[in-house]
Amino acid sequence: MKKKFETVVLHSIEKNKRAIRSKVTPIYQTSAFTFDDLDDLERYYKGEGNYLYSRVGNPNTDKLGQTVAALEGAPAGVATSSGLSAILAAVLAVAKSGDHIVAADDVYGGSFHLLKEELNRLGIETTFVSFIDLHKVEQAIKPNTRLLYTESITNPLLRVENLEGVVELAKKHHLVAMVDNTFATPYHCMPYQLGIDLIIHSATKYIGGHSDVTAGVVVGRKELVEQARARVVNLGANVSPFEAWLTCRGLKTLALRMKTQSSNARKLAEALQDNPNIAQVYYPFEENEYGFGAIVTIKLVGNINMNQFFKSLSWVKIAPTLAGVETTVSHPLSTSHRALPLEACEILGITKEVVRISVGIEHPDDIILVFEQAMANAMK
Repeated sequence: MKKKFETVVLHSIEKNKRAIRSKVTPIYQTSAFTFDDLDDLERYYKGEGNYLYSRVGNPNTDKLGQTVAALEGAPAGVATSSGLSAILAAVLAVAKSGDHIVAADDVYGGSFHLLKEELNRLGIETTFVSFIDLHKVEQAIKPNTRLLYTESITNPLLRVENLEGVVELAKKHHLVAMVDNTFATPYHCMPYQLGIDLIIHSATKYIGGHSDVTAGVVVGRKELVEQARARVVNLGANVSPFEAWLTCRGLKTLALRMKTQSSNARKLAEALQDNPNIAQVYYPFEENEYGFGAIVTIKLVGNINMNQFFKSLSWVKIAPTLAGVETTVSHPLSTSHRALPLEACEILGITKEVVRISVGIEHPDDIILVFEQAMANAMK
């Protein structure tokens, strides 16, 4: 029987068959696993055993990768130490020195830096181009291009990517298509079902959901995920068993959290649209298969006192990250996109007046009121 998303979140993995049948998965907080004798050890290396050393594999880390893969409808997944390590492992599963990547120019600042600076040190070149016009993307493809990379909903201006178009272009040129699905989550969008080869998540965000873990996940085509898994193992990019266990615990409420947070975000975006202190509200209002998401980005008017605005936010915390159950705000120019050159930020529209709001599960009236009051205070 095909289960609905809300059920898959809780029951994506088979009932446990352990001798001690705990209702929840135990924490395997161990660096290594033991063997009865040399024959037992040899059976592991022949593929007849499960675990050797937690950097190589652990029941908790495996469950995290498998669960997110099941939610995405993908055949395989591997957990990593962070969203950036997930991107690194996925890219290195496809590209090597001398290869080329075409990436969207409006990706998260940390991803931009990884692709532009760190991977360039390894001999992997990246061309950044607007994915709004896929003709321009096609023009950027070279004979040594191996990968197209973008985000399902971009950070921080919330552009909904044309994933079907990206898939079509990748297939035409025999490229791997890779998407960061952190903002949308599989609750709103399942890129693998649209033909995307590799999907990455900063599980630190909505997958974990409670701002108490740092983790990442790569899911997608089995052969590519196995290559990514090898990079995770050999580069030491594994997540700890306890972090993986906490992330799986948070993941159980993903559907509930995303439903409430996305609903609250839409109400906030609608309420702020006509506010005279806001020059623009960024939010994917058009209903589509990707859903709406729980982030609202606003551009305040130029004469507002930005520092006073942030000081006036009362119970809303200023944070460099997003996706916890509490509403928080960030200043992209100072945090998430600090690594981008100022000229690039200006071209993209990421100016000092832009504020990214991660909407929580509080009552929507309270969320709306605190932002209206902060803007009013900042104009005095």
